[in-house]
Amino acid sequence: MTGGTYTLLIELPGSIELEIGALGMHNLPEGWYAYTGSAFGAGGFSRIDRHRRVASGEHDVRHWHIDYLLGHPATTLADVRRQPEADVECAVADALPDSPVAGFGSSDCDCPAHLAYDADEASLRSAIQAAYPDEKPMG
Repeated sequence: MTGGTYTLLIELPGSIELEIGALGMHNLPEGWYAYTGSAFGAGGFSRIDRHRRVASGEHDVRHWHIDYLLGHPATTLADVRRQPEADVECAVADALPDSPVAGFGSSDCDCPAHLAYDADEASLRSAIQAAYPDEKPMG
């Protein structure tokens, strides 16, 4: 199974207070979030299927920071962007807007975070599209 870099687009229709593992409690404003990760292990992009199961409530194990956000009943996994066989996780995360949670998803690198936030869906989709120029538009 092929792997690479991926970005999840997540809708949060109302503000929440969320405990994110060792990162502790955080207030997340209403809006749109983009989480960028990589999937180069044996399962490759099957990691995205796991994220979908967490988001739908079918899987309740909280292992990664993103599990806490996706596992909250208010969130919706709206879209996914993939870049097969490209290790561009940090470059994509760096190209997206700032995160409301320092260290989110970036415990294995020097990035400030791998979670981006924007109040406006179209603006965040546009930023994601710009970070993945060789891929077709999201939606």
